[in-house]
Amino acid sequence: MSILVTGATGTIGRPLVEQLAQGGHAVRALTRRPDAAGLPAGVRVHEGDLARPGSLAAALDGVTALHLIALAGDDYQPLPDPSAVVEVAVAAGVKRITVLTGTDDELAVVRAVEASGVDWTHVRPLEFMANKLAWADLVRAEGVVRSGFGDHVSALVHEADVAAVLAAALTGDDHGGRTYTPTGPQALSRRDAAAIIGTVTGRPVRFEEQSEADVRAAMQAQGVQPEVIDFVVGYEASPPPEASVVLPVVEQVTGRPPRRFADWVAEHVEAFLPAR
Repeated sequence: MSILVTGATGTIGRPLVEQLAQGGHAVRALTRRPDAAGLPAGVRVHEGDLARPGSLAAALDGVTALHLIALAGDDYQPLPDPSAVVEVAVAAGVKRITVLTGTDDELAVVRAVEASGVDWTHVRPLEFMANKLAWADLVRAEGVVRSGFGDHVSALVHEADVAAVLAAALTGDDHGGRTYTPTGPQALSRRDAAAIIGTVTGRPVRFEEQSEADVRAAMQAQGVQPEVIDFVVGYEASPPPEASVVLPVVEQVTGRPPRRFADWVAEHVEAFLPAR
């Protein structure tokens, strides 16, 4: 089996490539910037862009399994023509596709894959632990997290656990036609998460509640696009009920329990500590 991972340098793509390579699988990685990929030795890195399906031919040659992301480019826009991407993949001989999505706007990719007749698995995590790296600068500088909606809870999932679910679906049987929502082992509020960062780093971290207006203003100051601000604030202000539900997906699919948020913080502790 030869596996192509798209979005190979992203939050999920990078650990997925690493896990597949560690498992001895023949892995290819698709990226728009191969020179900056920094992926493990032995991984074949191909230049390509999902927004240009014609650029995928060399990467797909001989590939039988594909991990497909639902976004194109740095602006996080849904793929403009997912059916064309899937058609190119199927024509190249791909028999199995995993799809990673995050929003309803990305479901056109899932529908295109389902209609193709290949063996497919849809993986839809709700919030990554890695999102909390956005807090790192303030925690490092001031020992504070400033955020809105401090009491809303989310079953944050470790990006490596999402990658493990995808790796299992790409390389194993009995995952075809399934939709998985991997979660972490706890539903945590933002206040909880800030406190855990303090505990793990050994440096107290206080939580300061922001108003919705303050959240929007902070994102605008960072140059975030208005439609992205609307989506993020809308989600955080009124998260879907399933966001707080802890599910057994990771253990059922991979055979081991999901990592805790404290584990994730320990792996990234230097990001939250002042320079020495």
